[in-house]
Amino acid sequence: ARWISRAAAPLIETADAVVPVPLHRGRLLSRRFNQAAEIARPLARSARLDYLPDALIRPLPTAGQGGKSARGRRLNVRTAFAVTEAGRRRIKGRRLLLIDDVLTTGATAEACARVLLEAGARAVDLAVIARVKNAREPLK
Repeated sequence: ARWISRAAAPLIETADAVVPVPLHRGRLLSRRFNQAAEIARPLARSARLDYLPDALIRPLPTAGQGGKSARGRRLNVRTAFAVTEAGRRRIKGRRLLLIDDVLTTGATAEACARVLLEAGARAVDLAVIARVKNAREPLK
């Protein structure tokens, strides 16, 4: 959280709240922790921002993203996320900082941002710990 707070300082300064990318309940039970939430919680606390761990949920289990093409990854998570009713009230009109551990193609972040914006968020920025570089695709 300290590292990302320095790397994402401009995003944190303009954010109203921090939202971790959620895991499906089954994956959370088997893993016992959500790495995005473990980063987002202390980050929100240190930045004095609202922490919204239950605004965004992953009601549908999805297959792992490993080995899938960029298109396959987008299709895999296209409908995997939803905003809760309580979350809808807490995000409306606010600028959100979405936190994830790893960004590969951006499919997960894109699916999360889409539902947050559709639910009324003013803007969604993304901060991640690591970016996976595909040897066939230049970093942007």
